Order: sequence, then structure tokens, then C-alpha cells
Amino acid sequence: MIQILIIDDQALVRTGLRHILDQGSESVKVIEAVSGEAAIKRCRNSRPNVILLSINLPGLTGFEITRKLKRIRPGAGIIILAGHAKPPYPTRLMDAGASGYLTRDCEATELRRAVRIVAGGQRYIGSEAAKQLALSMISGAANGSPFEELSAREMEVMLKITDGSRIPDIASLMCLSPKTVSTYKYRILGKLGARSEVEMVRMAMRYGLVEGV
Repeated sequence: MIQILIIDDQALVRTGLRHILDQGSESVKVIEAVSGEAAIKRCRNSRPNVILLSINLPGLTGFEITRKLKRIRPGAGIIILAGHAKPPYPTRLMDAGASGYLTRDCEATELRRAVRIVAGGQRYIGSEAAKQLALSMISGAANGSPFEELSAREMEVMLKITDGSRIPDIASLMCLSPKTVSTYKYRILGKLGARSEVEMVRMAMRYGLVEGV
């Protein structure tokens, strides 16, 4: 039996995912969590083989949740469920410890296939993510996203800054010193060629990494 933890803050999404998984040929046991914090508690009290993680959750970022869950349950395979597959999201989240990446518009059969493969200890990149990665490689660095230059840790800091978090808050959440976070920030600005946080946010919006307001 495959034990699966679904992490999403929308009840309708969790119900839909549970229904899809129940329709498969594999025997599954599904548990749920509405946030990253709740998922961490769930993982301490259960032993999921596969974790389906929506990355657009309030609070902890997908990078943070992935790292924390892998520390608690290193043997569990984490499949990211995202609204898009634009580089460098898939590769950076895989670098952070995820075993799979799917977009929310994937077919039900692909979701079940990904769960089966990841439960078997392998990695799975969804068709849309694979296409985006291939296009990125073909287009070359000159035409690719400047965010591809960022490491997983830098992406994490960048997302927190674009979310409006202050340096001291980011430092506390990531267990870093404010000086280290500031160093990350200026390194990110340099890699992106941005002159300010405002310009960085605009770039992130332009490349579809964050939503406009």
C-alpha cells in the first residue's frame, strides 16, 4: 500500500486529488494537510511514501516545506504540484529535495503514474515541465530566464523578498543571520542585473514567477 500525504489549502483540490488517487489500480491510503506547518506535524506522526505538495501555500515556501519534510522523512518522495513549469522552478525544487514535478493541469493518469514511479524510488518530471526544460536548453542561456542563475537557496530568499517579507523576518524563518540574508539579496540583485527590490519584483512578475497585484 502506498501512503500519500496531500498538502493543499483548498478542500476542493484535496478532495479532487484524493478521488483521482482512489481510482487507480494501486492500493493507497491518503492523508491530508492544509499547510506546510500542518504537514510537518503529520509527517512526524505518520510515514507517507509519497507527498503531493502544492507550492502556492500561505506561510512557508515550497522550498522550505520540501527541505523540512525531507529532514523528517528522508525516504518519502515529494511531488511538486505547481501552476506552471517555467524555469528554473522545476530544477531548483528538485535540487531542494523534490522527487517529482507536475503542473496542475496534468492528466489524472499522469498524476497516478508519477505517484507510482516516485513511490518506487525514482524521479518523475511531468510532460509540461519536461517541455519547458527542453525549450530552455534549446534557446540557450542568452534567451533564457535570468532566474536560472539563482541557486535553490537564492530562489527561496528572492520569493520571500517579492512576497514583502523583511530581512529580519526572512532571517528568523530561514535560521540565518540578517547579514547573511542581506548578502543573499545583493547577490541575487547582481545575478539578475536588477538595481533594486522593486525592479527584482517586476522581473519576477515578467517571467511569471510571482503573480501581479
